[in-house]
Amino acid sequence: MELRVETPQDWWAVEALYDLSFAPGRTALSSYRLRDGVDPVPELSLVASDEAGIIGGAIRYWPIRVGAHGALLLGPVAVHPTRQGEGLGGALVRDSLARAEMLGWKRVLLVGDAPYYGKFGFQKLDGVEMPPPTNPDRVLGLWDWKDVRGVVSSLKNAPTGST
Repeated sequence: MELRVETPQDWWAVEALYDLSFAPGRTALSSYRLRDGVDPVPELSLVASDEAGIIGGAIRYWPIRVGAHGALLLGPVAVHPTRQGEGLGGALVRDSLARAEMLGWKRVLLVGDAPYYGKFGFQKLDGVEMPPPTNPDRVLGLWDWKDVRGVVSSLKNAPTGST
């Protein structure tokens, strides 16, 4: 599998993968309200594709604001059921985080399982409020969250890099 930046031609295949990987109504989740009307960060939206060009995994990031601070919202990340157990999800997370760091982003937030994302360094965030209904125990952050508190909101037209 090759990890590469998602292209516009990949859009529908990635959306089909997300539909397959997540429960119906995935777009009703609170994190999707932060994505409405906002493009994903193109340099960090990656796919894992095989030699035939078939997409086996995908990850996207979105610009957000937490209080007065910019951040990235990681997700969704998905791996096709036939490719699970091959390490694609971890490879997508590690590679995209390395790219985000090189681009100068200072903090990444996600809503997910602490045991899985903890192996990448994510920790539970206190004082960061996702739109309801979100279980606060699943709000995780990576890198510079010292003194960052507040409500998470959409950030349209965010600049690339540290904010």
